[in-house]
Amino acid sequence: MSLATNSTLPDVSVLVPAKDEAENLAEFVRLTREALLPLPYACELVIVNDGSHDGTPRMLEELSAKHPFVRVVTHRAQRGIADALKSGADVARGRVLVYYPADLQYLPSDIPALVGPILDGQADVVTGIKQGGYNKRFVSGIYNALSRWLFGVRVKDLNSVKAYRREIMDAVPMRPDWHRFMVVIAASQGFRLAERPIPVHPRRAGASKFGIGRIPVGVLDLMSVWFQLRFGRKPMLFFGIIGAMLFLLGLLVGGVALYLRFGPPHVGFRPLLDLIMVLVISGVVLFGFGFVGEMLAGMREELRSLEREVQRKVDK
Repeated sequence: MSLATNSTLPDVSVLVPAKDEAENLAEFVRLTREALLPLPYACELVIVNDGSHDGTPRMLEELSAKHPFVRVVTHRAQRGIADALKSGADVARGRVLVYYPADLQYLPSDIPALVGPILDGQADVVTGIKQGGYNKRFVSGIYNALSRWLFGVRVKDLNSVKAYRREIMDAVPMRPDWHRFMVVIAASQGFRLAERPIPVHPRRAGASKFGIGRIPVGVLDLMSVWFQLRFGRKPMLFFGIIGAMLFLLGLLVGGVALYLRFGPPHVGFRPLLDLIMVLVISGVVLFGFGFVGEMLAGMREELRSLEREVQRKVDK
């Protein structure tokens, strides 16, 4: 018996965010049970009800009562996938976590392929490569291409199902919607990556929760993550360099303005004075942002040191 119970600690916890998925949950749990039962390691299913308004709460209550390997976490209001994964990880007992949606576009029979490299010690994070036709394929391709270019992580599909070691949840900040960047953040901290092809199937019931309005949000998140990884620990490299360039350019323009005013031409050019003020003030302000950023980065490093110290004492 490889399905975990209250008295059996699992090796693998499958985290399933579910928002208005009442029509899919019963079939999803059935297929998951069939896929996990023959495995040589114990597994549990942690389903997070992310503020559903349909029959999801009642369905989850029935499923958890019927299947001991199913555990349920409830959000009173919708908080998004990143928060759902964090809430699920807080109650999960496995050393390997798997992110899997409840919409049956990914079948549970593919979970062992994601988990295998981690249990064998070959990888810390395994991400799926979507196979087959699916909606938003073009948008997903652009996102993956931009991510590979910005972050230098040679992974074909960053926004798919994935398995990862539990310690990655502590190392990766799970801000809203940042679950999409778990792979690149983990790679930046030295965790080993692997990929496995995972077929994508049409939705059987329900509607997608992702609209075109998520595209600009995704772009802004992409820029934010890039900035955090590139300059999060040394913000002066970004603000200070740009501020210094603007300040020096302001001084250069000031020299030109003085020459025009007091040199042989003896002419004044009023717009240059406005440009000088804009350049110099912008440079000083950006330099100030750099100093403030450095202080915040220092405070964050101190907090991380305290967290490590507390964790060492807890482990003892």
